[in-house]
Amino acid sequence: MQKKLIALAVAGLASTAAFAQTNVTIYGLVDYGYSYRFDDRGLDSVTNRISTAGPNSASQLNGGQQSGNRLGFKGTEDLGNGLKAVFLLEQGYQLDTGASASTSSFYNRQAYVGLSGGFGTAVGGRLYTPHYTFVSGLDPFGAGTVGRYNNVYSPGAAFTTYSTLGGLMDPVRVDNAVAYISPSFGGFTVTGAFSNNAGGDDSASNNAKNNTVYALLGMYDGGALKLGANYHYIAVGTAAYGTAPAQVIGANVAKDVQNFTLGGSFDFKVAKVMALYSWNSVGLDVAGASDITINNYMLGATVPFGKFAAKGSYIYSDGNTSAGGDAQQLALGLDYNLSKRTNLYSAYSWIDNSDQRMNGVGDATASGGYSTQTGSGAYPAGVWQQGFQMGVRHMF
Repeated sequence: MQKKLIALAVAGLASTAAFAQTNVTIYGLVDYGYSYRFDDRGLDSVTNRISTAGPNSASQLNGGQQSGNRLGFKGTEDLGNGLKAVFLLEQGYQLDTGASASTSSFYNRQAYVGLSGGFGTAVGGRLYTPHYTFVSGLDPFGAGTVGRYNNVYSPGAAFTTYSTLGGLMDPVRVDNAVAYISPSFGGFTVTGAFSNNAGGDDSASNNAKNNTVYALLGMYDGGALKLGANYHYIAVGTAAYGTAPAQVIGANVAKDVQNFTLGGSFDFKVAKVMALYSWNSVGLDVAGASDITINNYMLGATVPFGKFAAKGSYIYSDGNTSAGGDAQQLALGLDYNLSKRTNLYSAYSWIDNSDQRMNGVGDATASGGYSTQTGSGAYPAGVWQQGFQMGVRHMF
């Protein structure tokens, strides 16, 4: 399920008929299926790269493959004179085990409150970044299944020192955030967002410790034609150094993270075509070290016919030496809509890494990337990987 822009989500809430009291909707998604992944990690006799003790295939029953499983509450209250209060609370969970998708937060997917009116919409809380909602909206696979775009968007764990930096090249959510979405001006809207800390709660003692986020997205929606450009900047705070949490920045090397994305789509009715270009950079605070820079290119298409929808994408990720070479992914998929809320899906993905990349096929809830290990069971860079999934998804 493609994650829509915050602007669209809030607009959907704001369009609800006005009531004198709060109007609350309970919604959710359940997704379950089968996945098979295969790669050359264990083929020592052919590649001479790794001990045959390493596995080369995995067959699993998984939840949240096409879309992460979730349960949420959203609502509006008409305050009069066109002004509305809006809120949303959304928790992720694992359908295969029943466990929460996060042990550190309850409403781990989204949690915000705000106001909407003729001036636009302003919300605050835990939010999807404009970068992620824009790029995932251009992905034929909606950032889900083994065909998702961000399988090859970052270096993976090619270098131990930089292993925690990959996610920052595709920032999904930010805490302690505020966002403003403008009204539409002839189909053009602007979204601006700010976060006082990219990962976790903000510092109570010193603002310099925070990883500050600035984001700006301009979108044009002309019906069949959609175009957009997004810039996302993280100024790394002093808390990222030394013993900082690994999910924030990592081994005291990064000073800033930048993402610029340009993309669009055109719906020909018989097919919808998408394209994007993304420039991603991690500035390193290490003497003599080159910044990590990756350029990503994607072409994709969705072809509906009857109750079926075929989809495909090709992604090429080109990194400099520090970023670990290049990688490419070819993905194909087929959905069958049993109703407006229930569909069957299938997807196939093939990833080819250069001798410095360690990307792997993931889905909406699993990264699929390789971990850096040592010894005879270490996973080498340069492996190829394939993945296949099928399952059923129901939205309520």
